[in-house]
Amino acid sequence: MGDILSQNEIDDLLKALSTGEIDAHEIQSTTQEKKVKNHDFRRASKFAKDHIKTLNIIYDNYARLVTNFLTGYLRTLVQVDVVTVEALPYSDFSNSVSNPVILAIIDFAPLTGSIIFEMEPHVAYALVDRILGGRGSSMERVREFTEIELAIIERITMQVLNLMREPWENVLSIRPRLDKIETNAQFAQIVAQNETVALITLSARIGDVDGMINICIPHMVVEPIVSKLSTRFWFSTVEKEATPDMKQSIESRVQSTKVPVKALLGKTSITVGDFLELQPGDVLALDTGVNEELEVNVGNLLKFYAIPGVKKNKVAVKVSRVVKKEEE
Repeated sequence: MGDILSQNEIDDLLKALSTGEIDAHEIQSTTQEKKVKNHDFRRASKFAKDHIKTLNIIYDNYARLVTNFLTGYLRTLVQVDVVTVEALPYSDFSNSVSNPVILAIIDFAPLTGSIIFEMEPHVAYALVDRILGGRGSSMERVREFTEIELAIIERITMQVLNLMREPWENVLSIRPRLDKIETNAQFAQIVAQNETVALITLSARIGDVDGMINICIPHMVVEPIVSKLSTRFWFSTVEKEATPDMKQSIESRVQSTKVPVKALLGKTSITVGDFLELQPGDVLALDTGVNEELEVNVGNLLKFYAIPGVKKNKVAVKVSRVVKKEEE
């Protein structure tokens, strides 16, 4: 991340350019030089670029699921998109959170530890307002949430968290569970300040209200499965060689699978008026002759032709020929 100039520094720079103290060509030639990025070994990032890319794919799918769910649930236009996925110290995230805020502490089972689901007050209030029958407007002034509002936010957060299972399915079958909701960042210290976290920032638009949703995932939580957070692992197309035991197991399961078999005696068509006047003893003439073969379906597919008969006092059919693939 590059250095960010303050407004005073920008004003001084513009003033120096206008008075001629700084030459714009010198600045341009300086920027063309090879940039050297400082590396702080005390705050080294534990997430590789491939891990960040995989998290981006996971939460891009998650954003689409949340968009579809909230659009139907709130009956208004909702759009959620991934803005950035980056690795940074937990202190940078916690210092950027202002009070009051919605901080949901999530138990990320079966992994050990918790993640944070942060929602800006304007987004949370728009959700509450829409659920209670309003137009989904934002807060006129920043204030603390009431107990009723927190109960509604807790309920919608639990439903949104359940949508996180499907995007993670290719990596791990997770069972996210809401532990608690805090409105003060000081009470949501889940890891040490210098611990590396992956911060996924989502933009949320609910009606006319825009805001941000942040998902903070500490590295220590996903460390046991960090090797799976790789696009090469996720999209690997290398097929495992089938062993004789695997083939025998599949063959035995296929052979023991039950399929419905139906012998079609014939078909006919009648009017609705005739159908309503049917009485016991009436005879319906089918389109199949007495000496013709019957169609035998396996499921809904025609597979055999057979001749009707009786075997051991039970109605039966005798297969006369097999329908080959090219005959279908």
